[in-house]
Amino acid sequence: MLTSLSLIFLLGLIFSALCKRFNIPGLIGMLFTGIVLGPYGLNLLDASILSISIDLRTIALIIILLKAGLSLDLADLKEIGRPALLMAILPASFEIIAYLFFAPSLLGLSLLESALLGSVLSAISPAVVVPRMVHLLESNYGTKKRIPQLIMAGASCDDIYVIVLFTTLLSMAKGDETHFNFTSLIKIPTSVLVGILIGSLLGYGLFTLFETAYAREKHVRNSLKVIVILGISFSLMSIESLSQGFFSGLLAVMSMAVVLKLKSIDFVSQRLSAKFGKLWLAAELMLFVLVGATVDIRYTLKAGFPALIMIGLALVFRSLGVFICLFGTDYNPKEKLFCVISYLPKATVQAAIGSIPLAAGLPSGKLILSVAVLSIVVTAPLGALAIDKSYEKLLAKP
Repeated sequence: MLTSLSLIFLLGLIFSALCKRFNIPGLIGMLFTGIVLGPYGLNLLDASILSISIDLRTIALIIILLKAGLSLDLADLKEIGRPALLMAILPASFEIIAYLFFAPSLLGLSLLESALLGSVLSAISPAVVVPRMVHLLESNYGTKKRIPQLIMAGASCDDIYVIVLFTTLLSMAKGDETHFNFTSLIKIPTSVLVGILIGSLLGYGLFTLFETAYAREKHVRNSLKVIVILGISFSLMSIESLSQGFFSGLLAVMSMAVVLKLKSIDFVSQRLSAKFGKLWLAAELMLFVLVGATVDIRYTLKAGFPALIMIGLALVFRSLGVFICLFGTDYNPKEKLFCVISYLPKATVQAAIGSIPLAAGLPSGKLILSVAVLSIVVTAPLGALAIDKSYEKLLAKP
């Protein structure tokens, strides 16, 4: 296993650095590393690490959710108002509608499987988009109309919204792989409400615990807080596996982080978010390399052309959703076009949840993973390049 880990980290970093030299997101290099090292490539990864691959990817997903929850700036959402709230919901919803319309004929999926595929592919990639929006903030492009803030706030909520939908649809698909049924319908509101309730209570409990320790001059170091939060998050995911679909561990983890952010002083949540950001450096490598290792590149190429058409149609629907969100705002056509471009890249969430249907034993799991990987390979580099090349032409600098 140690040899496999060394290959994952070292080659993943090397290929990531090579991609960045050509202005391609580094995660593409990590994904390529996994494809080369995996069982469908050179088969250099130990079976022991592949056997726990789903657990390692779940850990990476937990870190994503915790960082997103601790970074979510509700003040930005409130200041920007209606466009930010709509950007969190409408573009992803329009994209899922596209999959419901076209995936049954193009990919041979049922309506439930099409919705599940749409929920996997409809999230924006924070790994690609957020660093670029931070650069715009620092260089003062589009800041007069709060365009970078709008995209960052909308993107954070977009990911949360999509993961909620994915968790719900996956629970339904596990109950009945092709049709809706009454038991699944009961599980949907139950898992959502119970997950949010328990996560919120735990978030408030952690805040109280940390504040009590501070009041008694027994300051808890941020590193210890991270360990406690991770331990509780792992326990929540274990409880989900025992609940038979009546409890959402992912929602509980997200709710816990959001409540902790709301109750804590800003600099405390920022420090915790920074800690999880550092953890994400290693988790990102593991996530993308191991996702690449699970991909049968021959199967992906076989599904390629219809899947590419499906991805393209979905992006058209998504772009329409963005334009509707910005209707009635004071943004000019160039600024609206930039918002559309910024909402195209996909990577992080697709890598985190794209393989879960396959691990859950769903018949459509292999196809969902293949389309998810294809969407990363296509949209991440093109979206990143489009943002980098267009912002100076489309956005104003005061």
